[in-house]
This record gives sequence, C-alpha cells and structure tokens, in this order.
Amino acid sequence: MKKALSVLMTSALTVGMLAACGPEEGATSTTPGSGSGGEKPEKLVVWEDKDKGPALDYAIKSFEKEHGIKIEYKEVETTKIQEQLALDGPAGTAPDVVTIPHDNIGPAVTKGLLAELTTTSDETTSRFSESSIDAMTFDGKLYGLPKATETPVLVYNKAFMKEAPKTMDELKAFSEDFTKDGKYGFLALLDNYYFAHGFLSGYGGYVFGEKDGSFDTKDLGVNNAEAVEAVDYINTWYQDKLLPNGIIGENGGSALDGLFNEGKVASVMNGPWSFQGYKAAGIDIGAAPMPKLPNGEPVQTFMGVKGWNVTSFSTNKEWAEKFIDHITNDENAKKRFELTQEIPPNTALLEDPIIKDNELASAVAMQSQDAVPMPSIPEMSEVWPPMQSAVQTVITGKADSKKALDEARKTIEENIKANHSGK
Repeated sequence: MKKALSVLMTSALTVGMLAACGPEEGATSTTPGSGSGGEKPEKLVVWEDKDKGPALDYAIKSFEKEHGIKIEYKEVETTKIQEQLALDGPAGTAPDVVTIPHDNIGPAVTKGLLAELTTTSDETTSRFSESSIDAMTFDGKLYGLPKATETPVLVYNKAFMKEAPKTMDELKAFSEDFTKDGKYGFLALLDNYYFAHGFLSGYGGYVFGEKDGSFDTKDLGVNNAEAVEAVDYINTWYQDKLLPNGIIGENGGSALDGLFNEGKVASVMNGPWSFQGYKAAGIDIGAAPMPKLPNGEPVQTFMGVKGWNVTSFSTNKEWAEKFIDHITNDENAKKRFELTQEIPPNTALLEDPIIKDNELASAVAMQSQDAVPMPSIPEMSEVWPPMQSAVQTVITGKADSKKALDEARKTIEENIKANHSGK
C-alpha cells in the first residue's frame, strides 16, 4: 500500500482566510465560512484514489446539480495522503475531503489531520455494515463514511474444484487427496499475521480488547488459550506437509501466486486484489467465503475499509459531510462498483444482482460480514512483526505455540510502552 506521491501544491490566501487546494492547482472555498461550513461554498476540493476518478465523476454531477457547489478533485496515492496532508494542512493547501484506508484513521486523528463527522445522521450510517462503520470510528467518534471493503476469501480453480468446501475439515480432506506431484489442494500465507489472524480470531483470540468504546492496549488477546489452539491448528497443515515451507516469509506471496497461475493449485486464501491477475493468467476462478473452522466458527479475517474523510483543515466541514454522504449513497456506491469493482459495504447492495450474481464480489461481501476491521490505532504497528515471527517460529519447529505467542505478547507490550507513551 505504499508508493511515492508526485504532486506539487500551491497555496493562496483569500479574504483573510486559508483557501485549500488540491495538488498542482485550485483553491477551495472563496466564500467566507464559519469553519463548520454552514454557509455554502463555491467549491470543495477532494483527493481521490489513483486511477479511480471516473467513479467519482458520476456522483459529482448530481451533487453539483443539486447544491450548486463545484467539486474539484485530484487523484492521489491514498497511502501517501496522510503524509501529504500533514505538510499541506499547515501551509493552507489541504483539501476538504480525502480518502484513506481505515487503519490510517487513528494515526491521522492523533496528528490532528481529520475532523469528526458531527452532522451525519443515523439514517446515513445505517446503510452500511456495522463492521465498516466500526472501521471508520476512533475513540468512539466517527471520522468517515466507508466506500469499499476488502478481505481475504477462498479463491479456487474451477478446473480442479467444482464448488468451494464449506468447512476447513472438508478442505483439508480434499488437500490430502490432491496434494502430490507438485500440486497443492490449498495454499495460504498463514505465517503472515494478516492472514493467520482470521484463524486466531475464529478460535477466540484477539488483538486488543475494548474498554469504554475504545481499544484497550493493555488487554492483549494474542496469546490466550484460544490463540494457542489456533496456531496449533495452523501448524497441522505444515506438519501434514499440505503447506510447503517455500510458501513462507517475504517471498511467500509471489510463490503462492506463481503456483496458482501455473495451474498447480486448487485453491488459495487471497483477497480481491488478486482476482485480476489470476484471470489474466487464464485461470477460471471461483470464490467463496472462507470455510468454517473445525470448531464450527467462521474464519474471522481482517477487513480493510477505504473511506471518505473530512480534513480538519476544511473551512466547509458541514458541506464536506454532505458531499461524502451523497457519494456513498446506494446509487452512487453501485455505480462505483460498476466502474472500479471495489466492493461497497452498503448492505442493501448485498441483494442487488450486480453484487449477488457476481460470484467474486459476493464472496468478499459475505466474508466481510464475519470479518474484523484491522485496529486503526497507532499501537497496531507494534503487533505485526512479533506475531509474524511467532507463527513462523512455530511452523518451522523452533518453539511451541504457547512459548512463541507469550514471547510475541511480551515484545508487543514492551514496544507499545517504549513508542506510545501515555497509553
């Protein structure tokens, strides 16, 4: 999720106030506003995701027609928006609206870059899945509206698998029969905590507990008895030689994709970002929610949500909220899916033929109902390396699950204490 942003910004002062502008050109409202944005501005400036502009055009036209407010947008790499906003905000060149991944919200709010949504109604938030709204929430406050969701699912080669197994036991039985002569029934990057988390969470493990509507960083569930059981289960796939040791570490993803594209794998655990590449390789793919775990519970995958956010530098916050309400309504979300194939979290669209009859999109939408939003707090950055190391230590036979996870928890606690004072 990280590329360089190659856009320059210019600044301008208008009628004694800061006027925000998008990369390379234009300023935001030249109409005096209250900061909360009660008075109608002449225009709003938006930073859209790279190569996604056409999806925004459709919604802009109806908003401009209804409200008489000009919308200017620029395509910017979403993964660099937080960094750029930190520079452009104080310089008076920030936009009114941005789009960022939900796990960037906590750090962005902590840095004072995003504004809480204060005029968005319950009627608006109710059109989205509860988990996607949770993803837009930090410390009990709403900081955006969701536009797209992604989470890993079971992707399978229809030449080998006519339909997706309903349980992991069924998938394992299939793999035991299929895995031979350089072919594999199922591959997953289970040494990577992003993917392994779905198994830990499904068994009852968790990252952070909750307290008063916020994450409690002192309550870590990464090494509870359920998490240990989950890692023990993951390890059985390696002990039974159903997952090869080559699908591990930094090169695991490319190895997995390469084998699947070569027609040597019946199924993989992967996300919607992989669909196009598999189809381009000539694989007739199907997709389904992850099979149920041996304990009967769903694999609770991590979910990523991209959303629309109002910047703290906007002088037209109320109108910026109206705009993101408009562009995320069911009609505009449906149009966005048609143009980008990004899966909308609008619950009404789950039954719309455009999603329901699209096997790949439907799988992601259904899996998202059981998915867990990645914690959006800054402390989450301390979780990834220790947990990945712990799972790798287990599957390579260097330690048992309890010892490895206990060590991971200790490291996470030490790093949070050292790098996030006051938490």
